[in-house]
Amino acid sequence: MLKIRTMALRWMASGVIALLGLNVQAAEPIRIGSFVSATGPAAFLGDPQLKTLQMYVEKVNQDGGVLGRPLELIAYDDGSDVSKAVSLAKRLIYNDHVDVIIGAPMTGAAMAVIPLVEKAEVPFIALAGGISIIEPVKKWVFKTALTDRIVAQMVFKDMQKRGLNKIALVTETSGYGQSGKKESERVAPDYGIQIVAQESYGAKDTDMTPQLTKIKHNPDVQAVFVFGVGQGPALLTRNYRQLGMAAPLYQSYAVCANEYIRIARDAADGVRLPCSAIQVADTLPDSDPQKKVVSDYAQAFHARWNLDASHFSGGAYDGLMIYLDAVKRAGTTDKAKVRDAIEQTHGLMLTSGAFNMTPENHMGLDVNAYRMLQIERGKWTLAP
Repeated sequence: MLKIRTMALRWMASGVIALLGLNVQAAEPIRIGSFVSATGPAAFLGDPQLKTLQMYVEKVNQDGGVLGRPLELIAYDDGSDVSKAVSLAKRLIYNDHVDVIIGAPMTGAAMAVIPLVEKAEVPFIALAGGISIIEPVKKWVFKTALTDRIVAQMVFKDMQKRGLNKIALVTETSGYGQSGKKESERVAPDYGIQIVAQESYGAKDTDMTPQLTKIKHNPDVQAVFVFGVGQGPALLTRNYRQLGMAAPLYQSYAVCANEYIRIARDAADGVRLPCSAIQVADTLPDSDPQKKVVSDYAQAFHARWNLDASHFSGGAYDGLMIYLDAVKRAGTTDKAKVRDAIEQTHGLMLTSGAFNMTPENHMGLDVNAYRMLQIERGKWTLAP
């Protein structure tokens, strides 16, 4: 007999966001743990991720749960603070006894909690981009976003196609930015790309004019590639246009959200970057194998929150679906068996692409997973 099981929304000084369990059979819940950056500089990443987890936990429970058990979401806000993320991960593991952790939109936070989940042997599906999260492979760690290495490869491949081979690289001093710098330097020669100028900026900087002025006065620079997250890349884009810089401007997927366009305004027009198909779901042909997944997700997210879905919110959907798919295949929530099942994920089409994981690859995406996009008149379009 179906029994309605309702657990009250809790708010605590420790920063708990939500504890949910609705319309499900009375059974021991499957505890989905998460910490996201719902506030602070990375809120545009974490808030939609939280909303995604909330709505799909509710949906799964309304549909009867998994293995006859309800899902229970235990999510915390780390305030975009790495040290807080570590304390919250400890709480999820040792106080809340979660079955999985899905979260960490920031590379620094993801890296900081890896020793904890490895020691406790809890599956961890990170939502951040740094390649160091899954390379070298960590037994209990997986991720849903393309690595910064593949992002750089996609950008350089596009530059190569357009005859651009001398570039300036601008990177944020954050973990993501520095990992992107390292990976860009590593793969640039493979595409005949020379990095002839490099500049950096801090995560809290609001004016990058000095760095861009140096680049503007370098006659060798044919294009500029920015690796940063949060508001920084959008503010840099405005500075770029204010200086009248004409060289093509590329960003990483860390700006794949309407918030970037809102802050950068018309300065964003012409910017190119790799991104998941969510941003162009409506323009994909019906024959595209990813069309239904991204369209259904984007429509459901907008219907629930009256907000546009993003590349980042889709990553949370992917993480939850990867875990639930593994639980169903394993027939249990036993952590070791579910870990093995996640590692065997094959052909699972989600918003980021088709996931094919192996013992050597705990991401399961390749250079063809994302699309190269261009912003035109404030809209996301497939790059010509």
